[in-house]
Amino acid sequence: MNPFSGGGRRFNAYSDYFKRTFGERVQKITVDAGFTCPNRDGTLARGGCTYCNNHAFNPSYCDPRKTITQQIAEGIEFHKVRYRRASKYLVYFQPYSNTYAPVEKLKDLYGQALKQEGVIGLVIGTRPDCVDEEKLDYLQQLSEKYYIMVEYGVESIFNTTLERINRQHTFEQSAKAIEETAKRGLRAGAHFIFGLPGETRQMMLDSVKQVSQLPLTSIKFHQLQIVTGTAMARDYKTHPENYPLFTLKEYIDFIIRYIERLNPDFIIERFAGEVPPRFLAGPDWGLIRNFQINIAIEKEMEKKNTWQGKYYNRKFK
Repeated sequence: MNPFSGGGRRFNAYSDYFKRTFGERVQKITVDAGFTCPNRDGTLARGGCTYCNNHAFNPSYCDPRKTITQQIAEGIEFHKVRYRRASKYLVYFQPYSNTYAPVEKLKDLYGQALKQEGVIGLVIGTRPDCVDEEKLDYLQQLSEKYYIMVEYGVESIFNTTLERINRQHTFEQSAKAIEETAKRGLRAGAHFIFGLPGETRQMMLDSVKQVSQLPLTSIKFHQLQIVTGTAMARDYKTHPENYPLFTLKEYIDFIIRYIERLNPDFIIERFAGEVPPRFLAGPDWGLIRNFQINIAIEKEMEKKNTWQGKYYNRKFK
């Protein structure tokens, strides 16, 4: 039976989730609070993840030399140009690992954000090895009054891949952190990258079984993009054969096959990543924007008469 015969989206869309939750548009405001990562500062390693260049996705107003208050104010003005009707905001602590500090510092930084007019909650990007019971208990307290989402960079379920890209944590640590977050009634999000070196398309497709068992609220997908100024970009230049990057057509076909098998309760926040062309060494998808990719995916899903979770929990050879 096709549940979309009467119309509607063919996946559990993030924008629809917010309309259901808040009854109106809610806009994210990204801030850079000056955090770092344990695989960047020498605690676990140096250099960070091999694919990471945060300058490739930070908005112009997002600068750790500015106060949290200033970044939020500039972010609101920045987004008002495009989203004039937005009056509620989530502050997105995005660059690097935004729980990688003592709880007292987190209370100060998060408190600055939550005091701003129109701010109704936080989205906190971090690593699974940068949370503990004390931090999660504090976030649980905040969630009694504010919308709180903890967004984990998981990237892959394969530990050999995680080691290769210098993540310096395991998938088991990710699963544990997500479970501890959800156990407290907190919303947990996860980010995954498709196309990492050493992984076949079938491996990536099969990984949906384990991903679907995680107690997630939302999920983000990102095709591997080779970003200039990274260790991966340097390796790609000399060993491009190790990086079988998706073409746009291949990726649309793959992501549809993946979400057909995905837990239908997961909210899909993003199908693909978007990097400014000046930072991109590959793949070349032209100047297509994320919203255009979304449209193409939905059109193809309609053409194939498919939807998120169509084959969820089905066994495949």
